[in-house]
Amino acid sequence: MLLLAAAFIVAFVLLLYMVSPLISPKPLKLPGAHVVVTGGSSGIGKCIAIECYKQGAFITLIARDENKLLQTKKEIEKYSVNDKQVVLCISVDVSRDYEQVENVLKQAQEKLGPVDMLVNCAGTSVTGKFEDIEVNAFERLMAVNYLGSVYPSRAVIATMKERRMGRLVFVSSQAGQLGLFGYTAYSPTKFALRGLAEALQMEVKPYNVYVTVAYPPDTDTPGFVEESKTKPLETKLISETSSVCQAEQVARVIVKDAIQGNFNSSVGSDGYMLSILTSGMSPVTSITEGLQQVVCMGIFRIVGLFYLGSFDSIVRRCMMQREKSESADKTE
Repeated sequence: MLLLAAAFIVAFVLLLYMVSPLISPKPLKLPGAHVVVTGGSSGIGKCIAIECYKQGAFITLIARDENKLLQTKKEIEKYSVNDKQVVLCISVDVSRDYEQVENVLKQAQEKLGPVDMLVNCAGTSVTGKFEDIEVNAFERLMAVNYLGSVYPSRAVIATMKERRMGRLVFVSSQAGQLGLFGYTAYSPTKFALRGLAEALQMEVKPYNVYVTVAYPPDTDTPGFVEESKTKPLETKLISETSSVCQAEQVARVIVKDAIQGNFNSSVGSDGYMLSILTSGMSPVTSITEGLQQVVCMGIFRIVGLFYLGSFDSIVRRCMMQREKSESADKTE
């Protein structure tokens, strides 16, 4: 009886692997495709642009700093695979004026053709205790991290639906899956991207347009270096529980998942666990993915509770040390 049950399970899993390619999106071909990357002058955005260019794509880079854009353009062009490839640079703030964003993307499409894949990578971060963060920082981060993804997506979505093809990528963060000490201004903006992505995917899926939400961990980028300078002690200690990834590694995973039309994109074992734990009602690309979530959810929840207990312990220990130090200063 036990052998029969085991055989049934094996047969069922094999059937899922056979059926899942039939319901999965058709992969996007990057050779000759037009890929737009916002926040593309450095960090993960630049590495995504390089990865796509290596595979034969035409690139439009969007960022605020024109000098950085031109420098990045030269760096990307070293990886060309044919003489026809082009790297177009556009200096604009994608979070400030929708009409301006719409106009520059129209210009880009006139030069390089319709956008096949848009990677929303523009973002910034502010860390600190809730009461220490300036109120205008909450508004600024929501504008850059959220509206800075809404505006470019809004500008290209109609054409993607008309053409019955396209990929939209939103680069969130593991801080958009799990709220952590010090990220009260940053985390909500990254959580918001998932809500946008889930609702938008339901709208555009019938048109063969697929959305990917990427949840990179701490990644060695210029932005991460600046962020680390102002991290509270608690945040630094919590961050030490996971390793820092290289931007090139993260970019390769994001590009691969976007091409395949996967909704979730994560890096490493921690990222895989978080994606399972936070899957909720998010869409799946294959039956296999859904089965993995069903099977692993309970086990990962137990592991996650240990992580949360560890984080709470770090915060509590730091608070006690701080209070002890302040008390000692008063008695001197």
